[in-house]
Amino acid sequence: MINSLVTEHLKVLEKARLITKNREAQWRLCKLNGDAFKDVADWVEEYRTFWEQSFDRLDAYLKIVTSKNKEKGKKNGHKNQVQ
Repeated sequence: MINSLVTEHLKVLEKARLITKNREAQWRLCKLNGDAFKDVADWVEEYRTFWEQSFDRLDAYLKIVTSKNKEKGKKNGHKNQVQ
């Protein structure tokens, strides 16, 4: 069972060109493809930057909304209540 799971994972990695397999006698040796992993890391980095910027904008917006709600509560003499 475990061997078949490992084999399936290796097939996926090989299909994605993240590893290469060589046969030496009864052994099947796997080697990582460093260039492919670099491509994956570069692709992930683009999305990390995008999401960090999005969360920073959301954080700034929530601070503005929160401060406006606090000011409204003070003007009306009510405490801020979260529902």
